[in-house]
Amino acid sequence: KVYARAVLDNARGLAAVLLDRGFELVGGGTDTPLMLLDLRRQGLKGNAAAESLERAGLTCNKNAVPNDPERPMVTSGIRLGVSAVTTRGFGLAEIRTVGALIADVLDGLAADRGDNGAAEARAVEQVRALTRRFPIYPDG
Repeated sequence: KVYARAVLDNARGLAAVLLDRGFELVGGGTDTPLMLLDLRRQGLKGNAAAESLERAGLTCNKNAVPNDPERPMVTSGIRLGVSAVTTRGFGLAEIRTVGALIADVLDGLAADRGDNGAAEARAVEQVRALTRRFPIYPDG
């Protein structure tokens, strides 16, 4: 029960950061550990966003949004989840950091139209610091 509350709190925290940064969530928010980010407002494609976030050390999946005009291998959205990082011990402070990193990478991608190396490199360093603080196997 405590874990379920933490997952939901983290999901809502991530959603709040992304909404505050001007991103659109399908459904306007989330009541689950998952959320679907519609990237059409930023002029981004889901596949390019997912690849850029992956290079930054942030995992997501490209995903179609309702009435998506893009092909299934491109998409107009990405799906994000918080279960894995909650299991690692991330709380609201860390989730807010992750949300800001996601927004920074996506904003950089939208501004640079393809070459997002600087934003990705900045994010990688912060992701590495977070994952060192919250190792997958803390006792090993």
